[in-house]
Amino acid sequence: MIETAAPRKIVHVDMDAFYASVEQRDDLKLRGKPVVVAWRDNRSVVCAASYEARRFGVRSAMPALSAERLCPDAIFVPPDFTRYKAASHAAREIFRLHTDLIEPLSLDEAYLDVTENKTNLPTATRVAKAIRQQIREELSLTASAGVAPNKFLAKIASDWRKPDGLFVIQPQDVNTFLIPLEVDRIPGVGKVTQERLKQIGVRTVGDLQKLELPMLQSQFGRYGVRLYELARGIDHNPVVANRPTKSISAEDTLERDLPLAETEMLIRRLSEKVWIGSRKDGRAARTVVLKLKTSEFVILTRSHTPPSPPASCEELTAIALSLRERIELDATQRFRLVGVGLSNFREERASPSSLFEESGSLADSCNEA
Repeated sequence: MIETAAPRKIVHVDMDAFYASVEQRDDLKLRGKPVVVAWRDNRSVVCAASYEARRFGVRSAMPALSAERLCPDAIFVPPDFTRYKAASHAAREIFRLHTDLIEPLSLDEAYLDVTENKTNLPTATRVAKAIRQQIREELSLTASAGVAPNKFLAKIASDWRKPDGLFVIQPQDVNTFLIPLEVDRIPGVGKVTQERLKQIGVRTVGDLQKLELPMLQSQFGRYGVRLYELARGIDHNPVVANRPTKSISAEDTLERDLPLAETEMLIRRLSEKVWIGSRKDGRAARTVVLKLKTSEFVILTRSHTPPSPPASCEELTAIALSLRERIELDATQRFRLVGVGLSNFREERASPSSLFEESGSLADSCNEA
């Protein structure tokens, strides 16, 4: 079944290769070239890659060294978050011409509820077209947009015709659209969950629809309810304007379980992702969190709140690494997942001089599309 209540009209706007596009816009020599936004050293990760670089397999959040191997002719540009924030602010001013219900997800994407719009355009599709045209004409950038009855579907739709595309999912077409989708298009279905679903015969959303709710709850707990609803296109979450960030984190499930002593490089990369993600809205977070999951699926977390927020990526990394010393397990214990997070955000704006660089869903200031 699909929702029977009167559907909302949601637009998800996603700026195309945002950081790299800003660099190409502002420097004519970079246009048409494979641009990688990252520091060029052995510990950096890619914040963004132009579409010219993506053709070589370069992606956000991968190590910069890997990007260089894939694309030897890539032009590496250090990130400039001051300019990216200015471009993001200009895009949001365009959004505000159409609606006050705006929920930013990062510098480069946002949900808009245009069930009622300020410009009296007759459809959400017309609103999305107008926004994309204004971004092109006023900012010399491009954006992709998805239009749908809810946030879940709108986000999928915005990725459907990237770059510089628009895709609309009408309420009556929701089920037809969902049935053939691979299950990893559902938020929260990563490699581990996808493998678990595959083991019970689920590869597509259509397969998932065939499972009863009790079965999904027994396999996935509370997330089973969410899977059941999303498989049917149900998402009641409203667009929430000015939602403050409570925490930001990045984690990685390892291909093979590792002892604690061998997690340093991963913690360094995750810390850089978190640091860059935390720079998106300029606020500082005081508490650093290290998360570990053992081979037996036991989750351990350790946290530290220094007298003042970490002022650099190096300081954040040092704290995250030091938290390993508080894991009181046998040295032979192995771990299947590592995560680094920041929480306890304060409202004061961070100084621009403290900006480092990023990766991403945080991991998600670099996970732009």
